Amino acid sequence: MPDVGLVLDRRFEEHDTGPYHAERPARLERIRAALEESGLAARCVRIPLEGASDAALGRVHDLDHVRSVERACADGVRTLDADTAVGKESAEIARVAAGTTAALCREVARGRLRAGFAAVRPPGHHAERDRAMGFCLFNNVAVAAAALRAEEGIARVLVVDWDVHHGNGTQHIFEEDPSVFYFSVHQFPLYPGTGGARETGRLAGAGATLNCPIPPGAGDDEFLGALRDRLVPAADAFRPEFVLVSAGFDPHAADPLAQLEVTTPAFAEATRIVRGIAERHARGRIVSVLEGGYHLDALEECVSVHLAALL
Repeated sequence: MPDVGLVLDRRFEEHDTGPYHAERPARLERIRAALEESGLAARCVRIPLEGASDAALGRVHDLDHVRSVERACADGVRTLDADTAVGKESAEIARVAAGTTAALCREVARGRLRAGFAAVRPPGHHAERDRAMGFCLFNNVAVAAAALRAEEGIARVLVVDWDVHHGNGTQHIFEEDPSVFYFSVHQFPLYPGTGGARETGRLAGAGATLNCPIPPGAGDDEFLGALRDRLVPAADAFRPEFVLVSAGFDPHAADPLAQLEVTTPAFAEATRIVRGIAERHARGRIVSVLEGGYHLDALEECVSVHLAALL
């Protein structure tokens, strides 16, 4: 029986960001076509769509923020800020992205699946408690991590963020929470300007944030070195019971929104490194969630090698 879950649905292609936006429906169209044509999708258990409740969103977002996004979409607003485009159905689709990601994590937490990948949009890791930004409306990984803590009794959650942009939203939501360890390797300087090495968490969460900024032009050695040399020992000390990955594929050398030189095979190796952490400490329980990746050819290649490594 397949033991890896997959969220892959045309619904996420209906999040309308306009014809020229980098975070466009074609990203999911290409991923879906690649995974179905390669047979990778058929080797997985497909997860039905599920919208996040107000209670689930409210663990990590102010409900005033949720209502604001919903009103803007209903009123036909096309942009929430200079970067974040929406359409009429975007708020509902964002609910489904967060809710289905959490549903996939639930299946893994309860032992019905070993691992999973959620190919969802809009992405989430820039979404703050009270603000949409950086293409993100609701924070999918944060909603899932909070659900694991509240509903599944998971004591320690590790979030590994390898998107080229620092996940400011995820860090800030959990920076005072010692039960969620946030790790990020990202290009610096780059949007959103956060993620310095001195940002290590606050109050009770001090020491539960680990940022590894790497400079423009860095490639596989620096990217994988941060995972092997910094993440692995920190994760071994934290001993997570569940591993979440904010899987952005925009560190790729071909990506138009950044200047790293990471190659496609490095994402397979990154997956193996993080899966090893899950196998040592979390009974193999790992779920990755799509974040960035804006060169369509590179995106479909990287997602394919990532899912193959999970399988």
